[in-house]
Formats: sequence, structure tokens, C-alpha cells
Amino acid sequence: MTARRQRSRHPADDRRDDQRQRIAAEAARLISELGLRDYHQAKLRAAQRLGIQDERHLPRNTEIETALRDYQRLFGGEERLAWLHRLRETAVEALRFFARFEPRLVGAVLDGSADQHSAVCLHLHSDDADSLVLFLNEHGIPYDQIERQLRWSADEAERFDAYRFSADDVPVDLTLLPLSALRQAPLDRIDGKPMRRANLAAAQQLLQESEA
Repeated sequence: MTARRQRSRHPADDRRDDQRQRIAAEAARLISELGLRDYHQAKLRAAQRLGIQDERHLPRNTEIETALRDYQRLFGGEERLAWLHRLRETAVEALRFFARFEPRLVGAVLDGSADQHSAVCLHLHSDDADSLVLFLNEHGIPYDQIERQLRWSADEAERFDAYRFSADDVPVDLTLLPLSALRQAPLDRIDGKPMRRANLAAAQQLLQESEA
């Protein structure tokens, strides 16, 4: 049997991969140090700083996420882990406080990539669009209101009200979704898969594991 001839790798492929890795590493540094949260913006800014103009060399969001975790392991140290623990403590308290809204923890605090620029992000659920505003006002919580776009599929996106406030210097970010979203999570902006979510019990378990 004749052995298959292995296809040789073109030098241009190696150069492209090297540039993707360099952009991913620089984007991870910008995200971690400057608090950038728009991965596309971070990629473009990193490419510009490195003098790479061909957008075909831009890394995927998943590559940025991997580079960010590598950067945090190298430079985050105990200080970042202590801040992550505090964020998770705040998350557990917030999940209890907003219990009537079927809250779910999402984002960097849940997956462990949070840093000093991160907020505790919760998805709350209610079919009453005014219920969360009334609740915040009743408890005297000052907040900023914004709009956030989330995707349900590659072709379907929707805008929702979101609210930001500070709890003991920890930023908290709330997005109000309909009750139907409990059955179908929005898509993650990084990998396009349904968002990972955690209820109070899961968040408490996560906090206990980090304490151990």
C-alpha cells in the first residue's frame, strides 16, 4: 500500500498563524489592562498596534478567550483570584435579593475569567416590563438604564432593558428578559452557543469550591 504523501505547509500559513497568535495575545492584554469588552474592537486595536492590516489574520473570539485566560494565569495572580471571589460573593447575594425574578448568573464571574473591570451580570426574568424598575425604586437603589442586544439565533436578535448599579463598590449588571428565556438561553457572544447560566444553588456551589 502506497503511503499518502503528507501535504507540506506553506510558509504563508505559518506567518498567518503567528500573526493571529500575536493579535490574540495583544488583544488579551488590552482586555485585561484596559477593560475592553468588545472583542472585535480589541482585535482591531491590537492589530493596529502591531502594524497588521490584513483583517484575514484576525483571530476568532474563542482564540481571544484562550489568550485572555493564559494572560490571567501569567499576570493575574492571587489578587485577581481574590477579586473573583469577592465578585462571586456579591453574585450569591444578588441572586438571593432578586429571587422573585428567577435570576441567573452569566458571564465572566460565572466562567472564572472576571477581573477588576468585570461586573456581576445577572439575567432576570419577568413578563412585566416595569416590575424591575419598581423593585429597584422601592429599595432605593440608584441605577443607570441602558439597552442591550442579545441573539437567539444567527438570524434573530432582540434588544432588552438593562440596569447597572454598584453594591459596595462592586458593579452589578441586570438584564430583564421574558419568562420564556428561562427555557432558551441567549447565545454567547464569544462562541455563539447558548449562554452558560447558574441559579443560586449552582452559584453557591461555585463559591464553596473557590473557598476550598
